[in-house]
Amino acid sequence: MSQPPLLSVQDLSVAFAQGGGQSVAVDHISFDIAKGETIALVGESGSGKSVSALSVLKLLPYPSASHPSGKILFEGADLLVMSEKQLRQVRGNKITMIFQEPMTSLNPLHTIEHQIVEILKLHQGMADRAAKARTLELLNEVGIRDPQKRLDAYPHQLSGGQRQRVMIAMALANEPELLIADEPTTALDVTVQAQILELLAGLKSRKGMSMLFITHDLGIVRKIADRVCVMTKGKIVETGPTKDIFANPQHPYTRHLLAAEPKGKPPAANTDAKPVMTGTDIKVWFPIKQGFFRRTVDHVKAVDGIDVTVRAGQTLGVVGESGSGKTTLGLALARMISSTGTIRFNGRDINQLTFNAMRPLRRELQIVFQDPFGSLSPRMSIAEIIEEGLKIHEPKLSPDERDDKVADVLKEVGLDPATRNRYPHEFSGGQRQRVAIARAMVLNPRFVMLDEPTSALDMSVQAQVVDLLRNLQAKHDLAYLFISHDLKVIRALANDVIVMRNGQIVEAGPSRQIFENPQTDYTRALISAAFKIETAPVGIVSE
Repeated sequence: MSQPPLLSVQDLSVAFAQGGGQSVAVDHISFDIAKGETIALVGESGSGKSVSALSVLKLLPYPSASHPSGKILFEGADLLVMSEKQLRQVRGNKITMIFQEPMTSLNPLHTIEHQIVEILKLHQGMADRAAKARTLELLNEVGIRDPQKRLDAYPHQLSGGQRQRVMIAMALANEPELLIADEPTTALDVTVQAQILELLAGLKSRKGMSMLFITHDLGIVRKIADRVCVMTKGKIVETGPTKDIFANPQHPYTRHLLAAEPKGKPPAANTDAKPVMTGTDIKVWFPIKQGFFRRTVDHVKAVDGIDVTVRAGQTLGVVGESGSGKTTLGLALARMISSTGTIRFNGRDINQLTFNAMRPLRRELQIVFQDPFGSLSPRMSIAEIIEEGLKIHEPKLSPDERDDKVADVLKEVGLDPATRNRYPHEFSGGQRQRVAIARAMVLNPRFVMLDEPTSALDMSVQAQVVDLLRNLQAKHDLAYLFISHDLKVIRALANDVIVMRNGQIVEAGPSRQIFENPQTDYTRALISAAFKIETAPVGIVSE
C-alpha cells in the first residue's frame, strides 16, 4: 500500500475582493507532494503560482483573500481550517518558505546574525553560542564567503545574491519536512544557481525533505524537479514527470514556455559610433573602520581601476557574480555614488558636478533597478510613478498630455494602459519590472543603466523585453549599460562584454569573442554554468 502524500492540495481556489466583487486568482487546482519529492509549479507571472504557495501557510492578505473551494492537507490535517496558534507550530518548523524578494523579507533593522539566531533560539531552543555556531555553518553551506565577517552586516550591505542566500539559510535552519521555494534563484548568478540547487538536492536526499519549487526558469526545473505542474491563468493545464513534460509536452501553453528564450542578435558593432558614456580608471573604495576613533584600517575595493566606453546605439554587457562590483560600477557612472577617476557623459566631464548641476542631466541618464518592489513607491499608482519624471523634466505638459505619454509607454512595455491607476502590490513581480522600465523610457533618455532588468521575468517576457529594448535602442540611438548574470540575455543584446570579478575586469571584448572563445577559466566557468547548468563547477562561486 502506497504512503499518503505529505501535502495534498485538493480543488483549491483563491479569490480576492475587488470592487465589490471577487477576482479569481487560482481556479480549482489539485496536486500532491510525496515525502522526499520535488514538485515544480511553473508558469508566467500572474499565473497563480505564488498565490497557490502562499495559501499553503495561509500567508495571503486575509480577509480580502478567500478560498471558495478546496483543502490543503499536510500530514492529513487541513491547514486551511487550522487556528493561528496551530499554524504557528507548522510554520518555520515543519514547513518553511523562501520568498522571491529578499529585501521585503529580511528585517532592515537587524543584522544577519540576529535574524538567523532568532529562528534557532525560537524554534530549537538553542543557547547563544550554539546558535551562532550553527548560523556560521548555514552561511557557509549557502556559499557566503567569510561568514564570520558577514554576521554583523545588515541586509542593505549585501548584494542581491547574498541576501537571497541568507534567506535560504534562514529557511533551512530548522531542517523542515517541506520547503516552499518561490523563485529562490531569481537573483543569483548562474554558477551560484548550480551551487544552491546542488545544496537543496543534497538536503532533500539526506533529510528526505520535500519541496514545492516555484519558478519560471525551465532550465532549473529540468535539474531539480521530479514532477512538473504547468499553470496559466489560475489553472493547472498539464502535469507529469519532468522528463515526460520536456520530451513530449501536450498542452500548447507548455510548448510555448519551452520555446521561449531571448533570441536574435545585437545590432552590428560600430566602433565609429559616438561615445555617450566613458569611464577612465574608475575606483569605488569603501573604508573599513575600526577602534574607538573609527580609523580607516583598510578598504573594500568594490571597483578598482576600470575603464569603460558605451557608444550610441550600442550595448555594453557587464557580467560577473554577485559582489563582483557590476552594480557599483553602474551607479558610479550614473553619479549615484562617489568615485574617483574621469567620467564623461556626451563629452562632458561629470564626475565633479554638484547635485544641482547633475539634475538637468538626469532626464538623459536613466536607471532601471534590479528590485522593482523596492524601487516603486507603494503609495503611488502606476500612472503617478511613471509621470513623476515628466512633471520634473517636462513641466509644460498638461495632465492629459502626461496621461497620453503614460498610456503609450505602458503599451510599449506590454502592459494594459487601463491598469495605470492600480498600485505596485496589485501587479506580479514581472509586471512591476515592466513598470520600472516604462518609468525610465518615458523620458526618452540617451543612456540607460539596466541593472538586472530581466532577472525577475519569465522566459517569454524576457524575450519580449529584450526585443523591446533592442527596438527602442534602434529607434532612439540609445546607449545601454546592461548589468546581468543571465548570459543568454547578454548574448542576445550586448555588442561588447566586460567580465568582472572582485572589482576588476578579468576579460573584455566583443560579445561574439567572449562567448565563442573565452580566454580565462573564470569566463569559461560562467558560460558553462549558463548554457549547461548541470555541469557547472561548484566551488568557485562562494561570496
